[in-house]
Amino acid sequence: MKKGTIRQMLVITDGGSNTGEDPIAMAALAREQGITVNVIGVIEENIIDEQSMKEIEGISMSGGGVSQIVYAKELSQTVQMVTRQAMTQTLQGVVNKELQQILGSRVQMEDLPPEKRGEVMEVVDELSETVDLEVLILVDMSASMKSKLPTVKEALLDLSLSLNARIGDNMFAIFLFPGKKNDVEKLLDWSPKLESMSTIFPKLTAGGITPTGPAIREALHYFKQKRSLRSLLTRDERSAEESGM
Repeated sequence: MKKGTIRQMLVITDGGSNTGEDPIAMAALAREQGITVNVIGVIEENIIDEQSMKEIEGISMSGGGVSQIVYAKELSQTVQMVTRQAMTQTLQGVVNKELQQILGSRVQMEDLPPEKRGEVMEVVDELSETVDLEVLILVDMSASMKSKLPTVKEALLDLSLSLNARIGDNMFAIFLFPGKKNDVEKLLDWSPKLESMSTIFPKLTAGGITPTGPAIREALHYFKQKRSLRSLLTRDERSAEESGM
């Protein structure tokens, strides 16, 4: 089985979107292109309106990912858990496809005898430590998120430390929605670590609308750009090898 790369979006928000494209439809589009969309709903009191709850669940379901509603103080461990859970879920899907090619189209991991299933899960666990991971984080910057931003920063730093203990390579990027001038703004370009955002986060100001759909659309476009660049670099490397450079 090829190691490959797992691609995820992680949306951190505290409310429903209220402008632009339908985020559930955008998440479905991301899933079609092999990108999992996970959502964490952050609350400070035990209150979240039903519409926001449905949207959070709908985005993760259509995006093939994981969703959680948490208190701000529990955000750090939840970000790590959701990221790893989604990674395992994606790998299990890949393993299931491999099994179906070997054993038949109707066979699932759950159909295997306990001993064989345990062996397969060991492979999944090993892959989760060695597979390359790209996580594009979308942070809701609407007015109601202002008091939660310090907690979001600490949670993302903890995520970086946790995942960098893995053998596989990690790449992170951060987008904000809304941005200062546009619906979506890039805060951090692809980087193996998130420590550099520590100096940027305290300067951020929250306010305005919640363009979740446009944020997912922009993130999807950003993944496409990265893949196009990777293909170009690979093609250039092959050309150099063929020319003897």
